[in-house]
Amino acid sequence: MSRKVLRIAGDGIGAEIMAEAIKSLDVVNERFQLGLTYDDALMGGAAIDATGVPLPDETLEKARAADAILFGAIGGPKWDQLDRAIRPEKGLLKLRSELDLFGNLRPAILYPQLADASSLKPEVVAGLDILIVRELTGGIYFGEPRGIRTLENGEREGFNTDRYRESEIRRIGRQAFELAQRRNRKLCSVDKANVLDVTVLWREVMDELAKEYPDVELSHMYVDNAAMQLVRAPKQFDVIVTGNLFGDILSDEAAMLTGSIGMLPSASLNSKGQGMYEPCHGSAPDIAGQGKANPLAMLLSAAMMLRYSLDAAPAADAIEAAIGKVLDQGLRTPDIYTDGTRLVTTAEMGDAVAEALRGS
Repeated sequence: MSRKVLRIAGDGIGAEIMAEAIKSLDVVNERFQLGLTYDDALMGGAAIDATGVPLPDETLEKARAADAILFGAIGGPKWDQLDRAIRPEKGLLKLRSELDLFGNLRPAILYPQLADASSLKPEVVAGLDILIVRELTGGIYFGEPRGIRTLENGEREGFNTDRYRESEIRRIGRQAFELAQRRNRKLCSVDKANVLDVTVLWREVMDELAKEYPDVELSHMYVDNAAMQLVRAPKQFDVIVTGNLFGDILSDEAAMLTGSIGMLPSASLNSKGQGMYEPCHGSAPDIAGQGKANPLAMLLSAAMMLRYSLDAAPAADAIEAAIGKVLDQGLRTPDIYTDGTRLVTTAEMGDAVAEALRGS
């Protein structure tokens, strides 16, 4: 059976980390007879340079036809002065919307080898395993009306609208409850229901859904408290579900608990199981081309792709185990380097994981 993967390297360090992910995917493709086939497409700044738009029609067509999309990174200062309507990030937002990739899964798992790399004390983060489920196609990032206008007195005013329909809340909530059932059966819904009407509805819908999942313990937490609790006692959480804006912020905060945002993968899924898989760290243009980028979040994103969209959990397990072996060997890119470990380049880290896969 053929499994079609669309590769979108994107901008900045995207091409470098994509190359390292493909090294390991090629190994598991042969070892597990996965039938992976690849196609390539442009998005973001690279697409703007080549076609004038951040998401060419050809890329969207290829994405719709793929079983899964593996994506590197997007954006950079080169394109910051463009009109907002055609900036690189617009391509990513449009692709998520067009494919209805509403469910964003962001695991924050601390490899025991990286406990000293975390900004928190090892005893606070040791054993950390959190899954943040972020609604990805609604909320303030997509709500209308939005824009910048000039008032009668000549003063400019910027405005955005935070909107969620009941159906949007229900489907992301259902996804989060089902994921919690596969883990430790604890779900924390994060909102700001004491201030924002849109999250009053969010909380009401989550409470209604909880009746359908009596085996899952549902709790609620205001987002400001959740941000504090993530650094005070992060292991109290198992699965967190929240809206687009809060999920964006909290998942980046959770990334630092793991030692580096360079260790944080993500999956964005639609109701058909089709997904886009990408690291959470962005394009890092300041280190692009220098061999300093950590490819492990990209490799972990590839493992999530195998698990969630390509029905290849054993191959995903193999990649995750190989990463553990390489970390056991003391290999570290600059973002996770500590005294007593061995500093390696992006390519050296990717080679090491691929070699560990061959030897396992």
